[in-house]
Amino acid sequence: MISAIASGQGKTTVTAAIARHFTQQGKRVRVFKTGADFIDPMMLQQACGGPVLSLDLWLVGLPACRALLMEAAQQADLVLIEGVMGLYDGTPSSADLANAFGVPVLAVIDASAMAQTVGAVALGLRDFGPVQLAGVVANRIASDGHLSMIQSALRDIPVLASLRRQDQALPERHLGLVLPDEVGGIDEILNRMAADVSLDINAWNAIPRMHFTDDEVTFVEVPQLLAGKCIAIARDASFAFLYPANLLALEQMGAELRYFSPLANQAIPVQADALYLPGGYPELHAETLSQAQDWLQSLAAFQQARKPIYAECGGMISLVDCLIDQAGKVWNMAGLLSGTITMQKRLAALGMQSWMTSSGELRGHTFHYSTFDSPLAASAHTVKQKTQEKGEVIYQVGSLQATYFHAYFPSNYAAAARLFLTENRS
Repeated sequence: MISAIASGQGKTTVTAAIARHFTQQGKRVRVFKTGADFIDPMMLQQACGGPVLSLDLWLVGLPACRALLMEAAQQADLVLIEGVMGLYDGTPSSADLANAFGVPVLAVIDASAMAQTVGAVALGLRDFGPVQLAGVVANRIASDGHLSMIQSALRDIPVLASLRRQDQALPERHLGLVLPDEVGGIDEILNRMAADVSLDINAWNAIPRMHFTDDEVTFVEVPQLLAGKCIAIARDASFAFLYPANLLALEQMGAELRYFSPLANQAIPVQADALYLPGGYPELHAETLSQAQDWLQSLAAFQQARKPIYAECGGMISLVDCLIDQAGKVWNMAGLLSGTITMQKRLAALGMQSWMTSSGELRGHTFHYSTFDSPLAASAHTVKQKTQEKGEVIYQVGSLQATYFHAYFPSNYAAAARLFLTENRS
């Protein structure tokens, strides 16, 4: 488990650097991301060359987390889990996840503005829980002398790795990192990070190994609820926020998946029985989307045919009457949902939520920087995990369902399947 005292310490950078380093050494590396995240996993997938799935005791569940870890351990030489926020933040936290399976923790500490105090931070992170702290990754080191001061203050905690200050960091925007496909020379950046990370191989090899047995793991038999169905999925820079586990869940339920790009003005595939519009960055591509006539015409025809449409967050944004971007410019969108989306600089909502459907609880999360002013009545609301208060609105117009809520399909296969069936209702 690669964690830290807070966000912004460099967890993703360190995880990506270590993953790329060992991949270059010929090791099979699997990486997971704690919590609900789409963007960091894309960067981590670029670093390790394989899909990056979510591990979270609430969103995914302990039995499923155990099964995913066991499967990864059977396939890989090294399994890395990037934590979320600070080590003890959230309920459940990254520390809870690590302790649930006895996973040793590496604490990433931004040492750019401290030296010996790193020792106090590391001791606090280890003992507060406690957790099995395998060592520290000293990030943003200025010099060998700086690193030496840190090592002298850590007492019995080893510095497993260190990383010098990077001249070129992974670029970010309002929802997190910039998507890997949009970063020129991303592999060169990752290769340089891998070359710059300094590992203490002896200390690394001393990290306790994990052991799983088959009798500890329960595997779920996925019902074939979407057998014979073809689901069209928008997939490009505007619609990029997809859990790999969601796509796998749809396929395991028997669906055929067909991808297309609204940004490239591609129409919805004619074979599609249902449409999935995931989240992403439509606000950054509003002009292109508003002029993509083949996409817009196929969308209108799809709704008129009363075929199921499920749109979440960015997908919902693409369907409203108009979008006001952060510069105040107004763009006409698809017009399938009455109302206006307004982008803002401050966070509008963040956190785990669940949708109580007729097929049971469907878990997920919300994370957006916009608000939706609409005359439409809510067909349902999600529930906030922490407070049990009302969360995001679920809108329904005919066979279209739309919401800011991002659903994690494996949390309830039956509820997820209903989103893409003709009789879909909340």
